[in-house]
Amino acid sequence: MLTLISIGLFDEKDLTLRGIEEAKKAFKVYIELYTSRWHGSMKDMEKILGKKITELKRSDLEENSGKIIQEAKKQDVAIFIEGSALVQTTHLSLLQEAKKLKIKTKIIHNASIISAVGETGLHAQKFGQYVTIPFPERTKGKLPESVFEIIRENQKRGLHTLCLLDMAAEQNRYMTMNESLEILLNGKVVEENTEIVAFARAGSDKPLIAYGKVKDLIRKNIREIPAVVIIPGKMHYTEKEFLNLYSVV
Repeated sequence: MLTLISIGLFDEKDLTLRGIEEAKKAFKVYIELYTSRWHGSMKDMEKILGKKITELKRSDLEENSGKIIQEAKKQDVAIFIEGSALVQTTHLSLLQEAKKLKIKTKIIHNASIISAVGETGLHAQKFGQYVTIPFPERTKGKLPESVFEIIRENQKRGLHTLCLLDMAAEQNRYMTMNESLEILLNGKVVEENTEIVAFARAGSDKPLIAYGKVKDLIRKNIREIPAVVIIPGKMHYTEKEFLNLYSVV
């Protein structure tokens, strides 16, 4: 059996009782930490489970997933996944591969940034397609036009855009808020006076929400990670009232 266990947004305290129960039953337990910045402790998780956890690299799931699939044919394998397990297409591919081989599968759900953005006061049903702002080297120094096209389409429809920020966990590198805002400015999808939302450390005891003009958020120089940028579309007055509680002047 292959069990994908979502571990939530911030640390090991986000684990669900069902997730712990399934991991304890597994013969082998893995964890992948390359899709976001996790603030938890693997040692503490191992104490909770009473067994060893093996960390996976990106290549283990994206290029060499066959090894895990073969293990799941013979014994119960559990993989801890940051946020919600099926938000990333890599995990959907792994699930599909297992199902094709008639391997039993199970999904344990948890919170993700997709649902957590409700903490900003913006209405979930008013979000359009989300994007990831890539590091410049991933686009060979060119502006990510496909990302800008999605943002513009959301803007035309009056929808909010959730912008995830690129990361390279194995290099301990995470895009900063200011880096992402400079890319958005260069793409002319926002201007210095455009009002946006910065949301960082979702799921923690001290989340950061800041609402204001791009130029003011750049001046604030938010360094917390993980972080996202939200470009609001047409806001309901209740959304605006809520965000005003977090205004940056």
